[in-house]
This record gives sequence, structure tokens and C-alpha cells, in this order.
Amino acid sequence: MKKESFTGIGRRKNSTARVYLSHGSGKFVINKKSDINSYLKRESLVIHATKPLDILNLKDKYDLTINVSGGGLTGQAGAIQLGIARALLNSDEEFRSQLKSHGLLTRDSREVERKKYGQPGARKKFQFSKR
Repeated sequence: MKKESFTGIGRRKNSTARVYLSHGSGKFVINKKSDINSYLKRESLVIHATKPLDILNLKDKYDLTINVSGGGLTGQAGAIQLGIARALLNSDEEFRSQLKSHGLLTRDSREVERKKYGQPGARKKFQFSKR
């Protein structure tokens, strides 16, 4: 019997996550590290990344293999979350209403605003002295 696999790509800031979902026992492999906690380091990021599985109560039903690159840990956690949601949607279209109601199918399009010349940052101005 061929093991069925579903894919989903998630992006956030400069991070991209490719998620491969297959039926199994709830095993996570991120960039060849076998523990999600050792990769994401903070419990809040682990909770954020695995939110689609928690909402659908599928944490122990699927094995996930994730390749993530670019950005920092927060952006990568957001990319993983979107990738998992899209892979779950590919596995079963009936998950759409639940995932959509929690806002998990929308890409977070916020990016860092660029620094402007004549200023120390994107919006901050140098100190002004009248006299």
C-alpha cells in the first residue's frame, strides 16, 4: 500500500515552509531535526505553528516533514502554520470552514518597512533643534 502524502507551502515575512503531511502517529521532523521543540525553541512558537492541528484535533493522526528556510524563528513558525493548514486542506476539503473561521488560510502579508534616507529608521526622525 502506497503511503499517501499531501503538501502545503506557507510563507511569512522572508520565511518559506514546505510541509509534507502523511498519515501516522504525530511525528514532526523540521529540517531533519526530529523534535519541534528543539528547532523552534519557545513553547509559544510551537503552539503557534501547530495551531491548525490543535483546532482540528489531529495532532496524533499525521506525521509532518517540514523544510523551512529564511527569516527568523517567528516568521518560520508563521510559515509552518500556513503550510500545515494548506496541507490539511489538500488532504480533506471539509476542513476549510474550520480553518477559515480561525483565519489560518490567510497569508500574513505584513513586511518590514524600508529605511528612508535622511532618517535613522523607517519612520523615526533625527532629533530636531530649533535653536
